[in-house]
Amino acid sequence: MKKYALMMVVLVTCLALASGAFAQDKDAIKKQVDDIVMAIDGGKNASDFASAANNKPYYVYIMEKGGNLLVHPSLVGKNLKDVAAPAYEAVSKGTPAGIWVKYMWPDKEKNAYVRSTKSGLIVGSGY
Repeated sequence: MKKYALMMVVLVTCLALASGAFAQDKDAIKKQVDDIVMAIDGGKNASDFASAANNKPYYVYIMEKGGNLLVHPSLVGKNLKDVAAPAYEAVSKGTPAGIWVKYMWPDKEKNAYVRSTKSGLIVGSGY
């Protein structure tokens, strides 16, 4: 019985630590997107953030409202509607205030924080 109780304490502790790390990750993702949106709204170009597509572990993507990807690790110049329509449908819901969305990519569920700029670009990142 003591082993079971100890295992339960360890399990609960691990889950609590994991959820704390997960919350920090979500905060980091949101901050990354928010900072880029503010910079673009302040006059920067999407291309100024091309290196953010290589951010680890949460890369950034920037697309035009119609789906053309301006910043992405591997799909720059492609249209997300053509590559993955369900992902496009989700991330195109980005709002000026920002929103979390879920979608399949291609066989894995993804969660992304997406936000629109004043000019209508969508900036996103997730896990």
